[in-house]
Amino acid sequence: MPFITPEKLLRPWAFARRWCAIIGLLVAATALSGCGAVRLAYNNAPDLAYWWIDGYLDLDSPQSLKLRKDLQSLQSWHRQEELPLAADMLKNLQAASQGPVSADQVCQLSRYLETRFQAVIDRAAPTAFSLAPTLTVAQLDHLVRAWDKRNQEWREEWLDGSPQERLNRRLKSTVERAEGFYGRLSDSQKQLLRTQLAASQFDPALQYQETQRRQKDIVRTLRELKASPATELHQQAEVRALFVRSTQSPDPAFQQYTERVRTGFCEAAAELHNATTPGQRLKLQQTLQGYESDVRALMQR
Repeated sequence: MPFITPEKLLRPWAFARRWCAIIGLLVAATALSGCGAVRLAYNNAPDLAYWWIDGYLDLDSPQSLKLRKDLQSLQSWHRQEELPLAADMLKNLQAASQGPVSADQVCQLSRYLETRFQAVIDRAAPTAFSLAPTLTVAQLDHLVRAWDKRNQEWREEWLDGSPQERLNRRLKSTVERAEGFYGRLSDSQKQLLRTQLAASQFDPALQYQETQRRQKDIVRTLRELKASPATELHQQAEVRALFVRSTQSPDPAFQQYTERVRTGFCEAAAELHNATTPGQRLKLQQTLQGYESDVRALMQR
């Protein structure tokens, strides 16, 4: 199960990171490799998240002070409430990793991780609710420019080049992630991944279209709030509705698409895991043990 990580499983549904980078940083910490990397990233997550958000919004001093305080509080809550759940999950995965797995088992894990991710989003939501109405016209312009730059980089990675070139880029990154868990893959396993990716339901053009919809919705809504007088209660209601639209697409077609992507991923992850050798599964178990140790050490701080 090389892709059983919050970062990978939630990637198609992680648009909320545009609001609170801390969400992704805290939840994805267990996906990092290397001795001490998890602990280092997690302990510095509030600062990393602040600089990530500031890069998009160019915050002023009052906004910065409030955001830094909120991010520290979010990490404290996450350390106390979510890390024990993550440690138990990693322990359970170690036992499951030594035998074959089904697509249903992978999807169960995917949905469980999504509930944990949603718990962090819900906890971070008040920060977005309080920050959004304070953004100035200049800060919204800065956000648009930052998104334009990011969108260009995304297009270069996922949309540019021939279909074969795009497939090769996806295969390279997928193999690297898989080998981070299982160790070196055989040629036949790499070919399996290539076949899976070629048949994947993932549609970067559709993904990009939804990303743009959410970006435009955010900027348009916040500009309208700035342009017309509104009570604080009305502002909060508008931002809350915007937050929902930015984390859960209102488009039924896109909702169906994400379910197809999830189903295909679960089937592919199970197929690859079941094609691994005993030695590779041992490597996976050892990797998961390392993550569990890091998480339990973080719980003690």
